[in-house]
Amino acid sequence: MTQSELIDTFDSGSVSRKHLTKSDLIDILAADQDHLPYKDVEEAVKKILERMSTALANGERIEIRGFGSFSLHYRPPRFGRNPKTGESVALAAKYVPHFKPGKELRDRVNQAFQKRRSPAIPEDNEAKSVLMSAEIG
Repeated sequence: MTQSELIDTFDSGSVSRKHLTKSDLIDILAADQDHLPYKDVEEAVKKILERMSTALANGERIEIRGFGSFSLHYRPPRFGRNPKTGESVALAAKYVPHFKPGKELRDRVNQAFQKRRSPAIPEDNEAKSVLMSAEIG
């Protein structure tokens, strides 16, 4: 597949897989920016991701206008269960990365999925009957 075919495939949304890897992103950007050496594009993507990781590790918030923001959310200590033994296990407090999409990204994603959604959604009669019986009882 040529570089322009690769870009067209991803841009058109006709990719059969449901994920985009870092390598895919590098390939697409390198094809789109054919005046730049592949290694330069690869290094730029890796440096951007590394800097974002470092910023989050330092407790910084990352905001990319039109795309979204990355921040840390605190998870307090809690008790969990070992799935094999059922034994109660104390889990330490931790911070986890959190992504909040921006309005432009949310709108773009919703528009893309509205175009793909089939007009007739089949009814789930079992779920409907459960809801109706719950309302009656």
